[in-house]
Amino acid sequence: MSEQFGIRPETRASTLHFLYRQFFVTPPPVLKRDVDLSGKTAIVTGSNGGLGFETARQLLDLGADVILAVRDEAKGHDARKQLSHGRQLPKGGINVWKLDLSSYESIMSFAERAQELPSLDIAILNAGLFNARESFSSAGYEEDIQINYLSNVLLAVLLLPVIKEKKVGKTPGRIVMVSSDVSAWAKFEERQSEPLLGAFKQKMEHWDMAERYGTSKLLGQLFLTELAQKVSASKVTVVCANPGFCRGSSLGRQADGLIRIPLALFSRLVGRTCSLGARTIVHAAAILGEEAHGHYIEDAKIQPMPPLVYQPEGRRIAELLYEETLDEMSFAGARGIIELLHE
Repeated sequence: MSEQFGIRPETRASTLHFLYRQFFVTPPPVLKRDVDLSGKTAIVTGSNGGLGFETARQLLDLGADVILAVRDEAKGHDARKQLSHGRQLPKGGINVWKLDLSSYESIMSFAERAQELPSLDIAILNAGLFNARESFSSAGYEEDIQINYLSNVLLAVLLLPVIKEKKVGKTPGRIVMVSSDVSAWAKFEERQSEPLLGAFKQKMEHWDMAERYGTSKLLGQLFLTELAQKVSASKVTVVCANPGFCRGSSLGRQADGLIRIPLALFSRLVGRTCSLGARTIVHAAAILGEEAHGHYIEDAKIQPMPPLVYQPEGRRIAELLYEETLDEMSFAGARGIIELLHE
C-alpha cells in the first residue's frame, strides 16, 4: 500500500500528518499554460462563497464557463457579479442555477436542466453541511448524511450520463466529490448495522458534530470505491478531493458561541486560505488523468483513503453501502443509469 501511494494510510490519517500538511505543504497552482479549459463547462455546487467561490474563480481563470449551483439564488447572483468583475466574459460565461441538496426533487430538476446544456465537462460537488445540532431531513436521515452523502451521490449519478455524452474533446469528463481529512478520524460506530443506512435515521446518544461530519465524508469515499469499479474511467472519471482545512469556508456557520469561538480560533491558527484549498480541487478536475479514477486527491496528489477502506471490513461495508444507496435512489433510476454506463 505504501508503495502505491508513497505513504501508509495509517500515517496519512494521523493528526501529526494533518498538521504537517496544513503548515508545510502548499498545493501548486493550476495555470492556463498547464491546462486551457476554454470551450468547456463546469458546474460548481455551493459556489456563492468560500471554497466553491474560489474554485469557480480558478476555473474561470483557466477559461471555463462556470455554472454556480446554489441554494440561495440572490447570493449566487452576488457571487456572479464579484466573479465577473474585471473579466471580459462571453455571454453565458457565468450562470446561476438553483440547487437545494435537501430536496431530491430539486436535485432531479437540476440534473434534467443539465441535460439541455450544449456541453458539460466537469462537475465539482462542493456543497456540504457541518451541523452544530442534530436534525433530520424530510427523507428521515440525519442532515449531514443526507446532504454530504446521499444528496451528493444522487447528483453525481444523475450527472454521469450527461457528462459522458456532452463533454468536449477526447478526454473523459470529470466529477469531483469534495471530501475531508476528518473522514479518517470517524469512529463510524454504525458500521455493524444492517441495514446500514437505517442507522442514520436514529438519534445519536450524544450528538458529535465532528464525528457525524467525518462519517458522512467516509461514506462518500466508500461508495466511490464501488462506483469506480462499475463505471469506466474512459467514460467519466470520478474522484474525491480533500482541500484541507480552510478558513473562510461556510462550514460550521450554524455553530453557537460555545463552538463558534474555538472553531474560529482553530481556523485562524491552522486553516489554509480557500485559494490554496481550491487548488487541489481544480487539480483533481483539470490536471490528473484517468489514473485518478476512484481515488482520493490531496495536495494535488493521489493519496490513500482512510485505513478502513483497504481492510476486509471496509470492502464489506462498501459493497453493502453501495447496494443500499442505489436501493434508496430507486425512485431516480440510479441503478439503471450505472448499469447502462457499465455496458
